Amino acid sequence: MSAPAAFNISISPRVDSDVPECFAYAKTAFEGRPGWSDRRVLDALERDVVFVAHEDGLPAGYVALSLGDNALVIEQLLVAPGHEQRGVGRRLLAHAEGYAITQHARALQIVVEEDNVVARRFYLRCGFVPVAPELVELILPGSA
Repeated sequence: MSAPAAFNISISPRVDSDVPECFAYAKTAFEGRPGWSDRRVLDALERDVVFVAHEDGLPAGYVALSLGDNALVIEQLLVAPGHEQRGVGRRLLAHAEGYAITQHARALQIVVEEDNVVARRFYLRCGFVPVAPELVELILPGSA
């Protein structure tokens, strides 16, 4: 049995040139879902704190964060097609958690539709707990 492949993933703050490609990934992934809005996605990419994952120099996903009531809220977390199952989502989530801790947030929250079983399982495996029908939350260290 061979060793698992190592992926060269880096995370950095969004730069203006990341916006069109991240928007295109989001549109491809979510445009047909209820609640989709070009403007909302573009606003998040342009105004929120956004970190972009790159795998071997190519955009592989992003996470957009906004400040909520004593919590940081993940507005969007997206892994680009072709980069799934490579650790991109986990790396983005870990980066968001670290950033939330540096901002002294009590928790990291994300809205996840009840029918999005794959995403809900992912967040539950990462330590998030349901706090409302479509809201999961991770209590951060030092916030108790």
